[in-house]
Amino acid sequence: MRFAAVCGSGLGSSFMVEMNINTVLQKLGVSDVEVAHYDMGSATPDLADVFFVASDLGDSAGHLGEVVVLDSIIDMDELTQKVQEVCVSKGLL
Repeated sequence: MRFAAVCGSGLGSSFMVEMNINTVLQKLGVSDVEVAHYDMGSATPDLADVFFVASDLGDSAGHLGEVVVLDSIIDMDELTQKVQEVCVSKGLL
């Protein structure tokens, strides 16, 4: 299973979300997920099974496939809830 964090430039915010997703996965005890980060211009549907994007990119990320929109990229409670929901839906938990 592959998760990806995507932002406009593929630098700071997507890398931060990637690290936070890894933290959440570790706390949940999920170890079989690869996490990466990309910019919106180079992100393609084949790079991940689930893409996490900030709300400002939600409308432009539909071409990626399964997209989880984050209202706040710094809210760990929201990220934990959404990562957990994805893990449950994918049978990882």
